[in-house]
Amino acid sequence: MCKYKIVRLVDTPESKNEMANWFHEKWGVPLEAYTESMEECLKKKNGVPQWYVAISDGEIIGGLGVIENDFHDRKDLSPNVCAVYVEEEYRCNGIAGELLYYVCEDMKANGIDKLYLVTDHTTFYERYGWKFLCMVQGDGEPDMTRMYIYE
Repeated sequence: MCKYKIVRLVDTPESKNEMANWFHEKWGVPLEAYTESMEECLKKKNGVPQWYVAISDGEIIGGLGVIENDFHDRKDLSPNVCAVYVEEEYRCNGIAGELLYYVCEDMKANGIDKLYLVTDHTTFYERYGWKFLCMVQGDGEPDMTRMYIYE
């Protein structure tokens, strides 16, 4: 098992560009979208959006964010955990679960006790206390996708 620590962007603003590039490389969402969201995060300090990464030996090995809407039609189901990713060589070590737990606790400390998440996974998030809520239509997607809730 590797040693890592979870870091919030608001606590390490100097890592904004590195974090934005890392998420962009993993998800293919335009770099500008991550940069803008992270700049908004740094202005607000609390609330939404927020960004988190897991760091091991100075390298980002996993991360996720919290945004208002993760590109779906249910704007009332907010905020959304997004961009959950762990580098392949670090998977199956509980890092994603620890990131999910950390973000839920951090959001709760800031008065947000209900989070949503869209995914194609069917059993992964249940392991960490998330519950299937409904199907939602992704922006520009032909098929419906699963929406989970954590409360």
